[in-house]
Amino acid sequence: MAKVTGIGGVFLRARNPVRLAGWYREHLGVPMSDHGAVTFHWSAEETTTFALFAHDTEYFGEPGQRAMLNFRVDDLDALLTRLRARNVEVLPQTEDSEYGKFGWVVDPEGNRVELWEPAPGM
Repeated sequence: MAKVTGIGGVFLRARNPVRLAGWYREHLGVPMSDHGAVTFHWSAEETTTFALFAHDTEYFGEPGQRAMLNFRVDDLDALLTRLRARNVEVLPQTEDSEYGKFGWVVDPEGNRVELWEPAPGM
């Protein structure tokens, strides 16, 4: 059965991503890039990205949503099909990229959640 296999990322809105990335670097030792992202490599197949987005990003959906979770999944298409059958709000767009396949659902509180099936080797 298609399912979540880990946390692929945690994304935050930031009024000033560059300044906030500097704060995380300076005060918590998080090795943020200048554009506000870091990927932690837990094992050869498991990574988690922490990234900052501009406060006005539309990537998260509603402007009031301050954070978005990205869950790593083992079969995006099967999971989205099952969620639709269970009347979960599944957003119509999906994305295929060099990083893998992405889809989005909305939880009962109105939070957009990103689902990511990594490309082979990621």
